[in-house]
Amino acid sequence: MSHQEDFMLAFRGSFTSTLRWHHLDALWEVLRLDADGGWYLYAIGEAPPATPVDKSMLLRFIDEIDKLLREEHGEDYCGIVYADDLVKPSLIKIYDPNNLGVSCGYSDNPPLPGWVLSKIQPVDLPATLVPNNRKRWWRRLFNK
Repeated sequence: MSHQEDFMLAFRGSFTSTLRWHHLDALWEVLRLDADGGWYLYAIGEAPPATPVDKSMLLRFIDEIDKLLREEHGEDYCGIVYADDLVKPSLIKIYDPNNLGVSCGYSDNPPLPGWVLSKIQPVDLPATLVPNNRKRWWRRLFNK
């Protein structure tokens, strides 16, 4: 199977939500402990990454995305970050709090997440219109 097929199979697989903020905190801690684990960071609407990020970039991303989610998702619950496994994740979907649509439940056209963290090299996903403020946020993070 090609990495494209591997990624799409994993992307369409089963996921569990970090329903509460403390669940998200626990997931971030798992990632911090596995920061050297070959994680790819993919912002939907940008070119998929060709290489995994280094430890410092992953840790910076975790800090920045956590701050963004807590500031912009004005709820007492999280529920917008999903992992294939909360204890030993290999693919994580993070939904943009300002572009949720129907991120859970049934939909013929569920929205794409805003960001994906994956141990498998991501493939280009057909992006919906990505707001310019999100593009600027991502590019600032990577100094592009």
